Amino acid sequence: MTQPSQPAAAASSAPVIEVAGLVKRFGDFTAVDDVSFTVSRGEVFGLLGSNGAGKSTIIRMLCGLMHPTAGGARVAGLDVAAEPERLKRRIGYMTQRFSLYDDLPVEQNLRFFGGIYGLRGAELAARQAWALRMADLEGRESLLTGSLPAGWKQRLALGCALLHQPELVFLDEPTGSVDPISRRRFWGLIDDLARQGVTVIVTTHYLDEAERLADRVAILQGGRIEVAGTVRHVARQARVKTKIKFTAPERVLDGSLAPPRCLDVVVSGEVAVCQTENSATALRELLGWAAANDLGDLDDLSVETPTLEDAYLQLVAGPMQFAARPMAKTAIVSGARQRGAGATTDNTVTDRTPPPATGY
Repeated sequence: MTQPSQPAAAASSAPVIEVAGLVKRFGDFTAVDDVSFTVSRGEVFGLLGSNGAGKSTIIRMLCGLMHPTAGGARVAGLDVAAEPERLKRRIGYMTQRFSLYDDLPVEQNLRFFGGIYGLRGAELAARQAWALRMADLEGRESLLTGSLPAGWKQRLALGCALLHQPELVFLDEPTGSVDPISRRRFWGLIDDLARQGVTVIVTTHYLDEAERLADRVAILQGGRIEVAGTVRHVARQARVKTKIKFTAPERVLDGSLAPPRCLDVVVSGEVAVCQTENSATALRELLGWAAANDLGDLDDLSVETPTLEDAYLQLVAGPMQFAARPMAKTAIVSGARQRGAGATTDNTVTDRTPPPATGY
């Protein structure tokens, strides 16, 4: 669903978020450790990591809800530690549990959050009408929020976070308790926001969601950034190989012909798999081997490029624990990609710090 009344921000490659050496300690425990990154206007930036990696703590500091122990950050040109109240008027924040009042009707939730953001009279009425259209809740204004399905509550929470037309919105595990169809619909809303120049910071446990939505991601472990960049960059850093698959020819299966020695080819059943860091070179060598041995076309030939899940598992859960700790100090800047059109278990994360009070 499009959002016609949401104004487009001016396109710019200048960072709208600048984080430098950010640290948060709770006593002797370091929840966020020397984190640095930048985010450009109109970009969708994903923060990924396991429970307790520091994702929500970073979000809360960037929203002005928590004071950093060391380091600093500027969001929309404002110092998050020195100007938190001004900052809260410029951003939207959607928490893991949506921060809605279940015992209030839909309309009163919108009115309440609009009032927090200083909206009054005709302006508030116009923004309420927009939020109801965006969330597909027109005609349902009097329903108690607690009675709504999770997908409806999700869209209502997003509408509340966008009532004041922020230039930047933080989404903390926004799809953790909704069904797959609602997730896909929510992705379309995020695409709409990004096309209009709104910057989006999202934390998620769904790696397919991060790969689908984010222009760039940062993978956190133990409060530090292990690697940040595009999915392709992250996969390269994780040294995840491309897989080339094909049906093994009969002569390979009966042992009369060996696979090309220059390639890492493993035959399992009738399927041959070549893993490589240079798929173009490997394909040329593979096709040359087939031609030299009069095999003709290789059946079911396919190339599987590394996914974000492959890279994440290699970096965080695999045997190779990424050791390049200086990456935490690397600020990687890139513009947002062009976005295409359109496109129930509660997995809510308990991070290292308690959730903020509802609203600001």
